[in-house]
Amino acid sequence: MHNIVIFGASGHGSVVMDCVKKEGEYNFVGYIDSFQKKGREHNGYPILGNEYDLPYLIEKYNIHGGIVAIGDNWIRKIIVERIIRIISDFRFVSTVHPTAIVGMNVEIGHGSVVMPGVIINANSVIGNHCILNTNSSFEHDGLLCDFSSLAPRVCVGGNFILGTGSAICLGTNIIENITIGKYTVIGAGSLVVGNVDSYVLAYGSPVKKIRNRIAGDPYLMGSRGDTNMISLFRHR
Repeated sequence: MHNIVIFGASGHGSVVMDCVKKEGEYNFVGYIDSFQKKGREHNGYPILGNEYDLPYLIEKYNIHGGIVAIGDNWIRKIIVERIIRIISDFRFVSTVHPTAIVGMNVEIGHGSVVMPGVIINANSVIGNHCILNTNSSFEHDGLLCDFSSLAPRVCVGGNFILGTGSAICLGTNIIENITIGKYTVIGAGSLVVGNVDSYVLAYGSPVKKIRNRIAGDPYLMGSRGDTNMISLFRHR
Protein backbone atom coordinates (compact mmCIF):
# COMPACT_ATOMS: atom_id res chain seq x y z
CA MET A 1 0.00 0.00 0.00
CA HIS A 2 1.07 3.58 -0.63
CA ASN A 3 2.13 5.73 2.34
CA ILE A 4 0.12 8.88 3.03
CA VAL A 5 0.03 11.69 5.59
CA ILE A 6 -2.78 13.79 7.06
CA PHE A 7 -2.41 17.53 7.43
CA GLY A 8 -3.92 18.55 10.77
CA ALA A 9 -3.56 16.64 14.04
CA SER A 10 -6.92 17.70 15.44
CA GLY A 11 -10.29 16.12 16.18
CA HIS A 12 -11.20 16.27 12.51
CA GLY A 13 -7.81 14.79 11.66
CA SER A 14 -8.58 11.88 13.97
CA VAL A 15 -11.82 11.11 12.15
CA VAL A 16 -10.11 11.34 8.75
CA MET A 17 -7.37 9.00 10.00
CA ASP A 18 -10.04 6.54 11.18
CA CYS A 19 -11.63 6.63 7.70
CA VAL A 20 -8.26 5.96 6.07
CA LYS A 21 -7.47 3.07 8.42
CA LYS A 22 -10.89 1.44 8.00
CA GLU A 23 -10.96 1.86 4.23
CA GLY A 24 -7.58 0.14 3.98
CA GLU A 25 -6.49 1.67 0.67
CA TYR A 26 -3.45 3.50 2.08
CA ASN A 27 -0.86 3.11 4.81
CA PHE A 28 -1.08 6.08 7.18
CA VAL A 29 2.38 7.07 8.48
CA GLY A 30 1.75 10.28 10.46
CA TYR A 31 0.53 13.85 10.66
CA ILE A 32 1.81 17.13 9.26
CA ASP A 33 0.94 20.04 11.57
CA SER A 34 2.33 23.57 11.96
CA PHE A 35 0.97 23.97 15.49
CA GLN A 36 2.05 20.71 17.11
CA LYS A 37 5.52 19.79 18.30
CA LYS A 38 7.43 17.49 15.98
CA GLY A 39 7.73 14.01 17.49
CA ARG A 40 4.62 14.29 19.61
CA GLU A 41 2.00 11.56 19.04
CA HIS A 42 -1.67 11.96 18.19
CA ASN A 43 -3.83 8.83 18.29
CA GLY A 44 -0.64 6.80 18.43
CA TYR A 45 0.90 8.34 15.29
CA PRO A 46 3.73 10.88 15.18
CA ILE A 47 3.71 14.52 14.19
CA LEU A 48 6.30 14.31 11.42
CA GLY A 49 6.78 18.05 10.92
CA ASN A 50 5.08 20.91 9.08
CA GLU A 51 4.34 21.65 5.41
CA TYR A 52 7.79 23.12 4.84
CA ASP A 53 9.34 19.79 5.84
CA LEU A 54 7.52 18.01 3.00
CA PRO A 55 10.42 17.64 0.54
CA TYR A 56 12.49 15.87 3.20
CA LEU A 57 9.56 13.85 4.57
CA ILE A 58 8.44 12.65 1.13
CA GLU A 59 11.87 11.16 0.54
CA LYS A 60 12.30 9.75 4.04
CA TYR A 61 8.88 8.07 4.31
CA ASN A 62 8.24 7.43 0.59
CA ILE A 63 5.03 9.48 0.84
CA HIS A 64 2.59 8.91 -2.00
CA GLY A 65 0.16 11.71 -1.06
CA GLY A 66 -2.07 13.07 1.67
CA ILE A 67 -5.34 14.61 2.83
CA VAL A 68 -5.83 18.06 4.35
CA ALA A 69 -7.97 17.41 7.43
CA ILE A 70 -9.02 20.95 8.29
CA GLY A 71 -12.73 21.46 8.96
CA ASP A 72 -12.91 25.13 8.00
CA ASN A 73 -13.31 25.34 4.23
CA TRP A 74 -11.33 28.56 3.74
CA ILE A 75 -8.39 27.42 5.89
CA ARG A 76 -8.38 24.05 4.11
CA LYS A 77 -8.09 25.93 0.80
CA ILE A 78 -5.18 28.03 2.09
CA ILE A 79 -3.32 24.94 3.31
CA VAL A 80 -3.85 23.14 -0.01
CA GLU A 81 -2.50 26.16 -1.89
CA ARG A 82 0.51 26.35 0.42
CA ILE A 83 1.29 22.66 -0.13
CA ILE A 84 1.13 23.14 -3.90
CA ARG A 85 3.54 26.06 -3.67
CA ILE A 86 5.99 23.82 -1.81
CA ILE A 87 5.43 20.64 -3.88
CA SER A 88 3.72 21.56 -7.15
CA ASP A 89 2.79 17.98 -8.03
CA PHE A 90 1.77 16.82 -4.55
CA ARG A 91 -0.87 14.11 -4.81
CA PHE A 92 -4.07 14.66 -2.79
CA VAL A 93 -5.97 11.46 -2.10
CA SER A 94 -9.57 10.90 -1.00
CA THR A 95 -11.05 8.51 1.51
CA VAL A 96 -14.50 6.91 1.79
CA HIS A 97 -15.48 5.21 5.06
CA PRO A 98 -16.63 1.61 4.44
CA THR A 99 -20.05 2.30 6.02
CA ALA A 100 -20.79 5.02 3.45
CA ILE A 101 -23.16 4.22 0.57
CA VAL A 102 -22.07 5.59 -2.79
CA GLY A 103 -24.46 5.27 -5.73
CA MET A 104 -23.78 4.60 -9.40
CA ASN A 105 -21.98 7.19 -11.55
CA VAL A 106 -20.82 9.18 -8.53
CA GLU A 107 -17.58 11.14 -8.98
CA ILE A 108 -15.43 12.04 -5.96
CA GLY A 109 -12.61 14.53 -6.41
CA HIS A 110 -9.09 14.67 -5.01
CA GLY A 111 -8.63 15.27 -1.29
CA SER A 112 -12.28 14.76 -0.37
CA VAL A 113 -13.51 12.86 2.69
CA VAL A 114 -16.70 10.79 2.96
CA MET A 115 -17.33 9.92 6.60
CA PRO A 116 -19.26 7.13 8.37
CA GLY A 117 -22.90 6.62 7.41
CA VAL A 118 -22.90 9.06 4.49
CA ILE A 119 -25.22 8.42 1.54
CA ILE A 120 -24.35 9.82 -1.90
CA ASN A 121 -26.94 8.91 -4.49
CA ALA A 122 -26.64 8.33 -8.22
CA ASN A 123 -25.08 10.74 -10.71
CA SER A 124 -23.74 13.15 -8.10
CA VAL A 125 -20.41 14.94 -8.33
CA ILE A 126 -18.26 15.69 -5.30
CA GLY A 127 -15.53 18.23 -6.03
CA ASN A 128 -11.98 18.45 -4.74
CA HIS A 129 -11.25 18.84 -1.01
CA CYS A 130 -14.89 18.48 0.07
CA ILE A 131 -16.20 17.04 3.34
CA LEU A 132 -19.35 14.95 3.70
CA ASN A 133 -19.62 14.53 7.42
CA THR A 134 -21.13 11.74 9.52
CA ASN A 135 -24.60 10.56 8.46
CA SER A 136 -25.10 13.32 5.91
CA SER A 137 -27.30 12.46 2.93
CA PHE A 138 -26.74 13.79 -0.60
CA GLU A 139 -29.42 12.96 -3.14
CA HIS A 140 -29.20 12.22 -6.87
CA ASP A 141 -27.72 14.54 -9.50
CA GLY A 142 -26.17 16.93 -7.01
CA LEU A 143 -22.94 18.92 -7.14
CA LEU A 144 -20.62 19.89 -4.31
CA CYS A 145 -18.11 22.38 -5.66
CA ASP A 146 -14.50 22.42 -4.46
CA PHE A 147 -13.78 23.10 -0.76
CA SER A 148 -17.45 22.86 0.25
CA SER A 149 -18.83 20.80 3.13
CA LEU A 150 -21.86 19.13 4.69
CA ALA A 151 -21.91 18.82 8.49
CA PRO A 152 -23.27 15.76 10.33
CA ARG A 153 -26.90 14.82 9.59
CA VAL A 154 -27.40 17.32 6.80
CA CYS A 155 -30.12 16.06 4.42
CA VAL A 156 -30.07 17.35 0.85
CA GLY A 157 -32.67 16.78 -1.87
CA GLY A 158 -31.91 16.00 -5.51
CA ASN A 159 -30.49 18.37 -8.11
CA PHE A 160 -28.72 20.45 -5.45
CA ILE A 161 -25.71 22.68 -6.12
CA LEU A 162 -23.42 23.93 -3.34
CA GLY A 163 -20.94 26.59 -4.42
CA THR A 164 -17.20 26.68 -3.83
CA GLY A 165 -16.20 27.05 -0.18
CA SER A 166 -19.75 26.99 1.18
CA ALA A 167 -20.75 25.10 4.33
CA ILE A 168 -24.03 23.55 5.44
CA CYS A 169 -24.05 23.20 9.22
CA LEU A 170 -25.41 20.44 11.48
CA GLY A 171 -28.86 19.00 10.94
CA THR A 172 -29.93 21.27 8.08
CA ASN A 173 -32.58 20.05 5.63
CA ILE A 174 -32.60 21.25 2.02
CA ILE A 175 -35.41 20.52 -0.44
CA GLU A 176 -34.80 19.49 -4.06
CA ASN A 177 -33.68 21.81 -6.89
CA ILE A 178 -31.82 24.30 -4.67
CA THR A 179 -28.67 26.25 -5.52
CA ILE A 180 -26.49 27.85 -2.84
CA GLY A 181 -23.76 30.24 -3.94
CA LYS A 182 -20.07 30.29 -3.07
CA TYR A 183 -18.60 31.02 0.37
CA THR A 184 -22.03 30.96 2.00
CA VAL A 185 -22.78 29.39 5.38
CA ILE A 186 -26.14 27.89 6.30
CA GLY A 187 -26.53 27.72 10.08
CA ALA A 188 -27.34 24.58 12.07
CA GLY A 189 -30.86 23.21 12.10
CA SER A 190 -32.07 25.29 9.16
CA LEU A 191 -34.69 24.46 6.54
CA VAL A 192 -33.74 25.63 3.04
CA VAL A 193 -36.68 25.98 0.62
CA GLY A 194 -35.23 28.51 -1.85
CA ASN A 195 -31.94 29.46 -3.47
CA VAL A 196 -29.35 31.33 -1.37
CA ASP A 197 -26.86 33.86 -2.74
CA SER A 198 -23.07 33.81 -2.48
CA TYR A 199 -21.20 35.39 0.45
CA VAL A 200 -24.14 35.10 2.86
CA LEU A 201 -24.72 33.84 6.39
CA ALA A 202 -28.26 32.47 6.54
CA TYR A 203 -30.22 30.35 8.97
CA GLY A 204 -33.71 29.61 10.29
CA SER A 205 -36.75 27.57 9.36
CA PRO A 206 -37.32 28.59 6.65
CA VAL A 207 -33.83 29.95 6.13
CA LYS A 208 -33.32 33.70 5.74
CA LYS A 209 -30.28 35.87 5.12
CA ILE A 210 -28.78 37.24 8.33
CA ARG A 211 -25.86 39.20 6.93
CA ASN A 212 -23.18 39.25 4.26
CA ARG A 213 -19.87 37.54 4.91
CA ILE A 214 -16.44 37.32 3.34
CA ALA A 215 -14.76 34.10 2.25
CA GLY A 216 -12.43 33.86 5.25
CA ASP A 217 -14.94 34.57 8.02
CA PRO A 218 -14.67 31.79 10.63
CA TYR A 219 -17.83 29.79 11.25
CA LEU A 220 -16.65 26.77 13.26
CA MET A 221 -16.30 26.59 17.03
CA GLY A 222 -14.34 23.39 16.63
CA SER A 223 -10.93 22.04 17.39
CA ARG A 224 -8.08 24.04 18.86
CA GLY A 225 -6.06 23.35 15.71
CA ASP A 226 -8.62 24.98 13.44
CA THR A 227 -9.05 27.89 15.86
CA ASN A 228 -5.30 28.52 15.94
CA MET A 229 -5.06 28.51 12.15
CA ILE A 230 -8.05 30.83 11.71
CA SER A 231 -6.46 33.30 14.13
CA LEU A 232 -3.10 33.09 12.36
CA PHE A 233 -4.36 33.58 8.83
CA ARG A 234 -6.78 36.39 9.78
CA HIS A 235 -3.83 38.37 11.15
CA ARG A 236 -1.54 37.97 8.12
